[in-house]
Amino acid sequence: MRPATAAAAAVTTILGVGAAAVVAGRYASDVALRAPSGRPLPADRKLTVHATAAGQVTLTRSFAALRPGTYGLVGDGVQAVVGPVIEQAPHAADTVVRRLERVNDGSLEPGAQVRITPALYSGDPGTALGLDHRDVEIPGELGILPAWFVPGPRDTWVITVHGLGTTREHPMNIMEFLHRLRLPVLGLAYRGDPGAPRSPDGLAHLGESEWRDLDAAVRFAMRYGAEKVVLHGWSTGASMALHAAVNSALRERICGLVLDSPVLDWAATLRALATARGVPAPLLPLALRAAQGQTGLRGSRLLDTSLPQALRAPTLIFHGPDDTLAPWQPSRELAERRPDLVALHPVPQAPHAAMWNADPARYEEALRRFLTPLM
Repeated sequence: MRPATAAAAAVTTILGVGAAAVVAGRYASDVALRAPSGRPLPADRKLTVHATAAGQVTLTRSFAALRPGTYGLVGDGVQAVVGPVIEQAPHAADTVVRRLERVNDGSLEPGAQVRITPALYSGDPGTALGLDHRDVEIPGELGILPAWFVPGPRDTWVITVHGLGTTREHPMNIMEFLHRLRLPVLGLAYRGDPGAPRSPDGLAHLGESEWRDLDAAVRFAMRYGAEKVVLHGWSTGASMALHAAVNSALRERICGLVLDSPVLDWAATLRALATARGVPAPLLPLALRAAQGQTGLRGSRLLDTSLPQALRAPTLIFHGPDDTLAPWQPSRELAERRPDLVALHPVPQAPHAAMWNADPARYEEALRRFLTPLM
């Protein structure tokens, strides 16, 4: 082969390999980031309903089915709530019996395939909780953002922001509690959610662009009577709250942050999502590079930026060592770096964004103590 021809063939081969790498990286990135709002997280594996009886349900034994606390149970045409494991109930070696709190929709039948989820309610604050509320529209940079407003007499508002694998129905877990504290609540749907504008690239940015929708919600709250706001976010919603607290032009009106399972290291979370959804390990570095190229995600963790120094709002973090999607070490690091502002409330044996579910009473008591001086 002539030298020029050999060189051309080599270049073609290299370009082909490079193009394949780009395609593979984008595929892997899309698997992790192009999930529609509310799509179950990879850890939410299906379980089989083996039997039901008065006040109890028998499920396939698994790590998820054995978790302590209160969870939603969702399947095709059914939505229920289960409480703790009933240790004394008779069961087979491959099953577990949990207390059945209620069935909200449909019926639980033996053989049904269900998932355990942190969201206990479906619908809206009126249909699910019996709370007076209004559907409101918030002008955002991409279009109108739907939200629920639950009124209260105080001039401190709480803005709730869901995260990965859920919708704005998830924060309804604590709405009754906040309502008892007489706090107005604004439950936000942001880009990519049902009824909200689509992200221009169709990808989740793990809070790095979505926070601007939360900023729009803060502006809405100020326009309609709030003197100050507390941002309560789960997962990527918690990351959005952190971004807003240091970048919003209205950051001085943000008087507190409540962060449940915050995503502080986007690369670790993207790797965990991609791995759990079947992306081979050799493609993970390509997925990270593709995600940066497609979304503009920064190469550093939130804690490697100026965020810890720029943070001014008192912050309560709920997080635990069993979180496989958002490692809790960065939460510990943030609390250690800003002990003057940040309190970490560890929650063992809780999956991602389910710190309330593991122990609702303990969670709400910690939240009450945090919110009381901010009201």
